[in-house]
Amino acid sequence: PLAYAHVSVVKPCRLVRPVTQIPERSLVHQEGLPKLPVPSLKQTCERYLAALEPIVSEEELEHTRQLVQEFLKGGVGDRVQKGLERRARKTENWLSEWWMQSAYLDCRMPVAVYTSPGVVLPRMHFHDRQGQMRFAAKLIAGVLEFKKMIDNENLPVEYLSGKPLCMDQYYQILSSCRVPGPKRDTVVNHAIGKTPPTHITVVHNFQFFVLDVYNSDSTPLTVDQIYMQLEKIWNSSLQTNKEPIGILTSQHRNTWGKAYNNLIKDKTNKESVRAIQKSIFTVCLDAPMPRVSDELYQSRVAAQMLHGGGARWNSGNRWFDKTLQFIVGEDGTCGLVYEHAPAEGPPIVFLIDYVVKYMQKTEIVRSPMVPLSMPQKLRFNITPEVKRDIEKAKQNMNIMVHDLDVKVLMFSHFGKNVPKQHKLSPDAFIQMALQLAYFRMYNICCSTYESASLRMFKYGRTDAIRVTTVDSLRYVQAMEDPSKQKVALLQKAVQTHKENAYNAIHGQAIDRHLLGMKLQSIEDLTSMPEIFMDTSYAVAHHYNLSTSQVGSKTDCVMCFGPMVPDGYGVCYNPMDEHINIAITAFNSCEETNAAKFARAVEDALLDMRALLEDTATAKQ
Repeated sequence: PLAYAHVSVVKPCRLVRPVTQIPERSLVHQEGLPKLPVPSLKQTCERYLAALEPIVSEEELEHTRQLVQEFLKGGVGDRVQKGLERRARKTENWLSEWWMQSAYLDCRMPVAVYTSPGVVLPRMHFHDRQGQMRFAAKLIAGVLEFKKMIDNENLPVEYLSGKPLCMDQYYQILSSCRVPGPKRDTVVNHAIGKTPPTHITVVHNFQFFVLDVYNSDSTPLTVDQIYMQLEKIWNSSLQTNKEPIGILTSQHRNTWGKAYNNLIKDKTNKESVRAIQKSIFTVCLDAPMPRVSDELYQSRVAAQMLHGGGARWNSGNRWFDKTLQFIVGEDGTCGLVYEHAPAEGPPIVFLIDYVVKYMQKTEIVRSPMVPLSMPQKLRFNITPEVKRDIEKAKQNMNIMVHDLDVKVLMFSHFGKNVPKQHKLSPDAFIQMALQLAYFRMYNICCSTYESASLRMFKYGRTDAIRVTTVDSLRYVQAMEDPSKQKVALLQKAVQTHKENAYNAIHGQAIDRHLLGMKLQSIEDLTSMPEIFMDTSYAVAHHYNLSTSQVGSKTDCVMCFGPMVPDGYGVCYNPMDEHINIAITAFNSCEETNAAKFARAVEDALLDMRALLEDTATAKQ
């Protein structure tokens, strides 16, 4: 994972305020969106030094100050800045293409665990294949209903702080797939072609099927029709001695790139792979997970969504390169995993909320039982070479599964309601709890990433909110000191966080600007500016805490792997009365422990509530 540490990888992104939806022709709106600005050089340099203050030594900071001075005064900074500004004038978004390449397509770590987030939906009450098929059929129908809004371009435009948001990502999540390359991947979107796909792929017992989801008159199949088709798929995929071809997609990208070229040499294989890549989305009908206690259930399901539980379980029942994969287990577990390159969390969450609401409606539509043709089973010719690649992928997947430590904390004591009562931003409040938990465990502050949406701008993706500030450091230190004015320090830290979040969503954060200047230097073929070769720069981008708020109406849990080998991945969904928090770490790192960190977070949240309530009582 070290190779991964230098690039800040986006996690499912957060929105600072609730987003409102207004039904309008969303693409018409796109034209009026502002372009992503290039922040001023001086502002970014000042904010960069401020961000370093709580996380590097005074000595390192002094050295970096000098480098920043040279960068500003020596003409290098100006030259790079002017190059960026030229790029901004010439392109729709100076960052989006660079970001897609550097954060995703150039990254060679496996997509499973390392970049693809998983989402756990509330547990369903079915325990047999009929329940599983019925649920999957309704889910498919719900996604097709959502697709209709995308196809007709009448998706509700989202607004944040009264400003319309870029809706482009919604047009990237269906009928798209990542394709491995020997050194760099690509994403192919098949929705744009002359003949958009009309099928989904269904995988059961490691076997892939093409399921046409539209009738000859272009109407979508009804729930009953889809159910009948899923039954046929189930019945013709009962023998499990099939090779789990899908597990190849979980490999390191260079390894998979080689195996991919190997696999598609064969004409049949090439056609089968193409059918998966072109499909609208994938549905994975999973075997039941190994039974666990209720207490461990949520954590185990979260892991299941991220990697499938290993070669013996459901890891071969996936095509990890597919943008959207819905997972429905025979035991009532359900959720999804998505490949992150084409989109952030909010469009995915909006889709989930829509589909969950759709599935709660009772259907009365009884379809005329037109006989439908058997879904086509995708054939693969397994050569000895492909067999060897599969065996290697199984071994690597099992290592990855054993290394990922996942702990879901269903924090039931309170939710957004408490910080709101005390006029504090719920997001900033939770972030300060994470800072406090980390400080108590390690007695230091670390570089912390929280993703912020840049969708106010055309083709905007994300920037980073730097959570660790001088104010957050003062606050967490004060919590251990009885004499300090803790509430005032908490309020100050929360206010600073809010300001940083506001700056980030308005295109004035530092991380993407720094990345842009670094990439501009590479493009100009000039020598790399010293500030990017500096230890402080490496420390600033080594995110021991990689965090994200995912605001969903559905009581779901989103999770993702840590960004660095000795870090934590933390994703939280604050509901009114409770907070769902998923924490991941790697077992191979002796310093980190997801369950221990979860306990520290729970204690921090409770201590912060007690602090606010004691102070409020004292004032009465």
